[in-house]
Formats: sequence, C-alpha cells, structure tokens
Amino acid sequence: MVLVHGLWYGPMSMSLLALRLERLGLECHRFGYPTLSRSVKANAQALYRFALELDSDSIDFVGHSLGGLVIMHMLDRFGDLPPGRIVLLGSPVRGSSVASRMVEIKAARPLIGEARSGLERSFSKAPRDRETGIIAGTSGVGLGRVIENLEKPHDGTISVAETRLDDATDMLELPVSHTGLVIARPVAEAIASFLHHGRFDHEPND
Repeated sequence: MVLVHGLWYGPMSMSLLALRLERLGLECHRFGYPTLSRSVKANAQALYRFALELDSDSIDFVGHSLGGLVIMHMLDRFGDLPPGRIVLLGSPVRGSSVASRMVEIKAARPLIGEARSGLERSFSKAPRDRETGIIAGTSGVGLGRVIENLEKPHDGTISVAETRLDDATDMLELPVSHTGLVIARPVAEAIASFLHHGRFDHEPND
C-alpha cells in the first residue's frame, strides 16, 4: 500500500498511520512530494513512477486531502498500474471552497502554491475498475472555517459534500478533524477494513 500525504505535510505525517496499518497486517510505503512548488499533474506522474518501482502484483493507495487528488489524477492519466483498492481521506474531489477562497486572497496564494492546479479539475466519479472508499471527517474543528463558511458537516477544512464521488464503493463519516484523519485510531481501523474486505465496518466494536 502507498500512503500519500496532504498539503503542507510530508511523508513523516503518515508515520503513525503507517504504524497502525502495519499492525493491522498491511505493508506500507510512504510517498513524499513537494506540495507547493510542483503541480498536481507532475506529482501524479512521480507517484506513478514510485508505484511502478514497487514491482508489486497489486497496489492499494491511501491519500489524505491533496494526496487523494494526486492519486485521482494519476489514475486518470495512467491505466497500466497493478490492481488494488483506494481510500481517500478528506480529499476535496469536488473542489475545495477553502482553497478557492485562499486563491482569491493575494496574500494567501503562496500558501496554496502549485497545489492550486489540483483545483482546476474536479472529479465526480470513482476510478473505473478500482474499489474506492471515502472517509470524511465531521468534527468541524479547523482553521478552514475561519476562511470560508463551510457547508455542514465538515472536518474544519473540507466539507463532506466536497469529498463525495459517484460510484464510490463505500463511504464513512467519522467525528474527526481534517488532521485527525491521519492520527485517529478509528480511521486506521476503517482503512484496514476496506483494504482487507472492500467495505467499511459501519458498526465497529467498542
């Protein structure tokens, strides 16, 4: 499995998630990329090369926020990857209203950088021939709500509506923040459930 971090983060941000997933029986590889200085298209191509170098018969992908967009762009461009499942964690596949607002504010544009290229296209459907799971946070805690009046429910940065994909295999909403999507134990457990079984456990044990 390849873990892809989000905007302003690096591969270290996925360390705790990787540790938990490995304890749940999943082998993890963390992909790092420059979130501000390189376009989403270029990062998608780099992810494609990274995946091929794993030389595996099957590869699952898990992307947090912008990382999910990098995965979606990669799968849209390259059709010769090994089979596998996808889990998107708070990825604004329908576009991010917070990011769009930041682009409009001149002083805030450097905080988006080349990642704005990922907003030029939104995705409405899940990738063909790949089971796709979506996990969205609903805690409503985050700086994004200061910048934009987010549609409820949201994780403080991305609204649940912005994460939805038609034809997705399954979707799960959890009471976590945008950052919580990579540090909360229930998220790791949900990812493992989907990658192992192709479905989320909507009634997890306490």
